[in-house]
Amino acid sequence: MTILNAIRDSPAGQLVRLLRPELLPYPEEQDFPQKDLYKDAELIAEKRHTDIEAGIPEKFEENHEASPTIREDGTIICDWYSASDSDNPENWSSRKKLWVVACICYCSFVVYMSAPVWTPGEEQFMEVFGTNYAYTALGLALFVFGYGVGPLLFAPLSEIASVGRNIPYITTFVLYMLVTIPTALVRNAPAFMFFRFLQGFFGSPILATGGASLADVYDSTYLPCAMTGWAFACFVAPVIGQIIAGAAIPHLGWRFTIWEILIASAPVLVMFLFLPETSPATILHHRAHRLRKALGSDNIRSASEMEQHGLSIRTVVIDSLVKPMEITLLDPAVLFANVYMSLIYSIYYSFFEAYPLVFPSSYGFNLLQEGLAFLPIAIGTILSFLLYNSYLVFYRIPKVKAGTPTKPEDLLLPGLVSCFFPPIGLLIFGWTSRPDIHWIVPMIGIALFPLGVFIVYQCVFMYLPTLYSRKVSYAASLFAASDFTRCTFALAAVLFSRPMYTYLGMGKACTLLAGLMIGCIFGLFALHHYGPRLRQRSKFGKK
Repeated sequence: MTILNAIRDSPAGQLVRLLRPELLPYPEEQDFPQKDLYKDAELIAEKRHTDIEAGIPEKFEENHEASPTIREDGTIICDWYSASDSDNPENWSSRKKLWVVACICYCSFVVYMSAPVWTPGEEQFMEVFGTNYAYTALGLALFVFGYGVGPLLFAPLSEIASVGRNIPYITTFVLYMLVTIPTALVRNAPAFMFFRFLQGFFGSPILATGGASLADVYDSTYLPCAMTGWAFACFVAPVIGQIIAGAAIPHLGWRFTIWEILIASAPVLVMFLFLPETSPATILHHRAHRLRKALGSDNIRSASEMEQHGLSIRTVVIDSLVKPMEITLLDPAVLFANVYMSLIYSIYYSFFEAYPLVFPSSYGFNLLQEGLAFLPIAIGTILSFLLYNSYLVFYRIPKVKAGTPTKPEDLLLPGLVSCFFPPIGLLIFGWTSRPDIHWIVPMIGIALFPLGVFIVYQCVFMYLPTLYSRKVSYAASLFAASDFTRCTFALAAVLFSRPMYTYLGMGKACTLLAGLMIGCIFGLFALHHYGPRLRQRSKFGKK
């Protein structure tokens, strides 16, 4: 039954239920134990309503632990049947949870790979369409900007109980694949740039709410481990894309890099067909619908239905768009976290413009060798992944399970050590990228950058949710605003990085970037020290 339940909760299972619902029934469609409890609750609600009309004072009796909650207006709240309810995502089996992680990670891998996979073909693109470097760089910049804009729409949409996570994932990914086809076939540069933006836009939901899906199935103790797996897939994806593109372009041309995206995307669509819905609010929303149908009662509602009932478009827009941007700009802790992550993001994407200026000209690398030169990023990421997970497994998780008091700023501790590596790595890369110095030396500098920023990124990313309760309606959209900020910075970085590296020289340009990263070190230590005061003074966190 466990496998059947997993299939039942997926889009493929829901398609089967449309044709033959009896093949994959829910407990509410059978004679389930809690049925009598909801019937009793219905009788109690009707009696209260009758007593109120008759002027009899209400007598509120404490419900049995397993009994559904009855509100004063007679509404019966549909909730989990017990603490071990198998439909609650946090109670799913380890295999089912790992399947969710695999789906989220691979889809994110494909989208992140798709952003810079085209860059090795920029020279061929310029020859075909007669564009310059600045215009051609838009092929990467607009894709990145697209997946910064998309979350502003799709993240709030996934928080609506009647919609959930899966509908935005599947519908937008189908559009993502469809848009990829004309991207590979276009005959003019403006059309290519327009479709690249649409690719990023439709590929963004998994980047905006993938973390929310993982948070649905893992509690706060083990969530950081799942998040590091997701982040690892995102960090190494561009590296794999560069190697594949570098090997294929000399023989198959620059258009094949776009077809690579479509080839890599096909398994995602199959995986999504068997991805169970993870949003607890959506699961309970559908359960309430089935209970109303099974018991013939209109009084049963899920908590999310009650909260979201009657919301105006203006309220949704303010809570989903305006308020998160207001927090991002006016809350000092959130502002610094976003600036730091945006700087990391920008420097990472600037490498795709820096490499063509270093390894082909200074060391005579061909396209495949230039792609292989990105391997130090993967190596640095692997090392930081192992170090950070060792910290979680041997220190953080045992401390949390033991009930040791912790504060949100403790999440920043690993970052206080790793934040020194990125500026050191940038300085090594910048000042050793010369023909008279062996190519392994700048690659060591490149490896030090992800060795530091991966851990810093994880620390800051896990710290942000602690500033605002999950109950705050705009908490999910806060990350969408963060995505938009990072991607806007990355858009600018892709466009100005080549001129910056060209006119300042690799050494001075990397020194400038290292200086900015050093400034963020002071900010990170200040956030760790003054974080509790900032949280107390924040007018947003108190709401």
